[in-house]
Amino acid sequence: MRWVFVSRMLFLESAEGTMPAPKRSMPVGAEILSGGGVHLRVWAPKARQVFLQIQSSQVKLEQESDGYFSVFAGDFAVGARYGLVLDGKGVIYADPASRSQPDGPHGLSAIVDPAKFAWTDQGWKGVRLPGQIIYELHVGTFTKEGTWRAAIDKLPLLADVGISLIEMMPVAAFAGRFGWGYDGVCWFAPTSLYGSPDDLRAFIDRAHALGLGVILDVVYNHFGPEGNYLPCFSDTYSTEKYPNEWGQALNFDGAHAGPVREYVKENAAYWIREFHFDGLRLDATQQIFDDSREHIVAELTRYARAAAGRREIVIIAENETQDSQLIRPATKGGFGLNGIWNDDFHHSSHVTLTGHNEAYYSDYTGSSRELAAAVKYGFLYQGQRSTWQSKCRGKPSLDIPAHQRINFLENHDQIANSGAGRRLVQLTDVSRLRAATALLLLAPGTPMLFQGQEWCSTRSFLFFADLNDDLKGPVAKGRREFLSQFPSLESVELALPHQQDTFAGSKLDWEERDHNVQWLRLHRDLIALKKNDLVISKEGADGLNTATLSEEAFLIRYRSPRGDDRLLVVNFGRDFSPRIFPEPLLAPPDRKSWRQIWSSEDPLYGGGGIRKLEDADGVWHLPGHAAALLSAIDSDIPPSRKQP
Repeated sequence: MRWVFVSRMLFLESAEGTMPAPKRSMPVGAEILSGGGVHLRVWAPKARQVFLQIQSSQVKLEQESDGYFSVFAGDFAVGARYGLVLDGKGVIYADPASRSQPDGPHGLSAIVDPAKFAWTDQGWKGVRLPGQIIYELHVGTFTKEGTWRAAIDKLPLLADVGISLIEMMPVAAFAGRFGWGYDGVCWFAPTSLYGSPDDLRAFIDRAHALGLGVILDVVYNHFGPEGNYLPCFSDTYSTEKYPNEWGQALNFDGAHAGPVREYVKENAAYWIREFHFDGLRLDATQQIFDDSREHIVAELTRYARAAAGRREIVIIAENETQDSQLIRPATKGGFGLNGIWNDDFHHSSHVTLTGHNEAYYSDYTGSSRELAAAVKYGFLYQGQRSTWQSKCRGKPSLDIPAHQRINFLENHDQIANSGAGRRLVQLTDVSRLRAATALLLLAPGTPMLFQGQEWCSTRSFLFFADLNDDLKGPVAKGRREFLSQFPSLESVELALPHQQDTFAGSKLDWEERDHNVQWLRLHRDLIALKKNDLVISKEGADGLNTATLSEEAFLIRYRSPRGDDRLLVVNFGRDFSPRIFPEPLLAPPDRKSWRQIWSSEDPLYGGGGIRKLEDADGVWHLPGHAAALLSAIDSDIPPSRKQP
């Protein structure tokens, strides 16, 4: 007899035929069956025999076809520790599909019952990308305690400012006491560093109760360098066919790639199904190589959506080339994702704010023309040559809806890449930063903030990774080599990634929030405008134009069928009052006039005071380092005095 997994149902095949066995939710891993007992299934084509070591018992698994082994192990309590022994060699390995690693990837796995948690989000319908305000956070540094339970207490504060969708940095179990999470090796086991699997469930359940969605950052382009025991089970999880920035690429299209694809797409579905995540953020998709008829990114996206059932979920990609194929529907040859990170917006804004364009910033000028193009057309590179890369970058995407572009001024990578982990408030003046924040939150696109940005945190966010002694030196050296592309950092002493102080110094200081109420008010008011203003919230769907007013000033005109247009004027340069201004987008709609309704220089935000942009004589005054929003209102000028 043997176990056969077909269409998410387990069958027992014998000479008398095939009969159904208790249903499993996944094809691999240890599961408590509804009828009682634990069933284990593992893919281990490299082994001749596989034994389950659970507590003091050892049970031999039955060999199936295609390198799979399985066994019904009997009744074991939730939390029982277990591992796998290959070919009787005595070494006990973690289950490749372990749901829990209490002692990290080097330790034993633990039995988990995902049905045990009492969810209260039965009425939650999921999320759609349009209208979201995303908030990227790293659980280990989000609070002093660095746990999901501690983070739960902060969720009302995020909801209060207007955040609607949390993007959680990777949580799959990784080696060491701390890390960013991108070196995960036990992909089905939430790291025990932040708490138990049910603690993670409690975080998401509470977020849903507050109206917050939660998506998870997942890494399907490489495995971490420490604690990855998958090669002991099979040599074909990875491949040398493609170059990879972080080690070996995963094998999605070579020999024996089927179980690898299954492992990844089931992982994507698992987070949605068992933890109620509202979607995924796929890390560095340009390093996911697949020459199959259906790319693995498209396939795992289908699987994740199927796992969500009637709930709507959001799948977002990080893609260095900003390949628009990722976010096109399958009917147009795309992969069907919802959104993609917009590095161009960040890079151009960064040059504007800091004045520096080293390394990958050298493809940007930070001019008003460039920023206006980013607002109107999205990605700046849509197939033209990148000087920095000495090749063409991007694909045509003029038809991509604005909400599919994820815009940001800060994220974990870009803050850390400053060398000292400095925030933008430490790299530019506060007036410019207020204006840039207005651009981020009011321009078309889905804005994303990094943890603490809403109160202008000054806490650094550095690269940290606590790997074994053999890897500490190479990791630090690799970090130095990566940042060598920035000539200005040659004289900077970089924090060592493996030092406790590097990690501890990256934790948010929530007392700053209490002192920086002006920045909180700024973000709260701008987010409210983004969500509730009848014209701004439509993101230019009724028509949008931009115009440059100087090398550092530009405007965005949002048209409205009711005539109540909006005008956002942004000036990153000095005060500007030209004698003549032949720019048609400055003219209000017929029988309307402009009324200023918001300014980044409002004293409520710590600004120097509001100046009216247009005086009684029609002369425009554009204050330096400022942004202002105007609304077209019915004019009080008598019809006889209006120009024809």
